[in-house]
Amino acid sequence: MDYFFIINPGSRHRGGARFIPALLKTLQIRRIDFDFRITETLQDACRFSREANLKGAAVVVAVGGDGTINQVINGFYDDDGKRISSSKLGVIHTGTSPDFCRSYGIPTQPELALEALLRGFTQEVSVARIEYHDQSGSSRRGYFACCASFGLGAQVARAANSGLRNILGDTLGTFASILLALGRYKASDLVLHCDGNPVVIERNFNTFIGKTAWIASGLKVAHELACDDKRLYILTVKKINIHNLVPALRAIYSGKAIRKQDYITFCYAQTIEIQQGSINNEIEFDGDPQGYLPCRISVAADPLEVITHEL
Repeated sequence: MDYFFIINPGSRHRGGARFIPALLKTLQIRRIDFDFRITETLQDACRFSREANLKGAAVVVAVGGDGTINQVINGFYDDDGKRISSSKLGVIHTGTSPDFCRSYGIPTQPELALEALLRGFTQEVSVARIEYHDQSGSSRRGYFACCASFGLGAQVARAANSGLRNILGDTLGTFASILLALGRYKASDLVLHCDGNPVVIERNFNTFIGKTAWIASGLKVAHELACDDKRLYILTVKKINIHNLVPALRAIYSGKAIRKQDYITFCYAQTIEIQQGSINNEIEFDGDPQGYLPCRISVAADPLEVITHEL
């Protein structure tokens, strides 16, 4: 089998469902060897991806938003950060926030993404591995290709995913979600161990740990990481008050290099460990609340081969 498509029909007002007829028609006209599955839950995407990898699909394609893409990526890996096959990842974005596609040069229009997919130009991308806990305290492992965050992140993602982005649009909906979360957020101190060195973040509002430039619906981080870099960046926003709120928001929306301030810092590390705090222990990565602190983040042992546009 050449291509295995995993389609989320509910992404962005059922944009995935509307694209299915055109997708199948194009594949049939071009006599492409393919199979597909329709998801009912995000967990289906991970399960279908794992099955496609084990069956030897040459390319496993996520058709949906960043949440679907994340689940498909998780299907490529075992618990130790090893790839379970030589399958490649393809993406056709039909969701709301195209952070993965923007960061890795994949067209955000489904028709153009399909053309890029069939041309098959690839690049290796390092993926982050995260160990965290579920609500019961049991240990969990997962993978993300864009960004994880601690603090406001989970509240912002939950508000944005609840419908604000559908009403206000991607960037404005996320910005409104940030303002709503700020109004009820209680900052607390956070302790990170970056490559074994303790870093105390006073009154943490949000800490981003990521790989990509685009991290959340208009938020853009300037960084020096190559696609296959084994490091991650750590961007912290802290000690926010009425005087520095606007400069902090401007800094993380500008896409310019972050200058160290009392309320914002930026650095790199290969391994980050975060201890459990007294409050605000929820974790979000690649756009969805996922679990709770404490956690450990590093780069997976094997990179992912992603089909992108030809440079």
